Amino acid sequence: MERPASVEAYLASLSPTQRAVLDTLRAAIRSAAPDATEGISYSMAAFMHEGRGLVCYAAFKEHYSLFPMSTQVIADNLDALGARATGKGTIRFDYDERLPVALVKRIVKARLAEVEARKRR
Repeated sequence: MERPASVEAYLASLSPTQRAVLDTLRAAIRSAAPDATEGISYSMAAFMHEGRGLVCYAAFKEHYSLFPMSTQVIADNLDALGARATGKGTIRFDYDERLPVALVKRIVKARLAEVEARKRR
């Protein structure tokens, strides 16, 4: 896959179903991290905080995913994530599943706190 030039270009390349769910996910992330900037990281849509990767998100054929860029944040929320946590850095959602917005916001806020704590070191 060719690296998209922007988040808008990435989203424009998706099917209407994929775009709709990623728009909802994007809004939840933005709500939890209003000062984050958007960009492309690892050829996926991403949010950055002060130049550091915060989270990525992407659509795939059978699911869409949130990548918190932190195994610790996933481990800390493993009970709430259940079977959604797959791999060491991936949270998968099914297209027919309602997005757990409160959980996404909690994960993004935890990741934001982690980035801030590393910045202070």
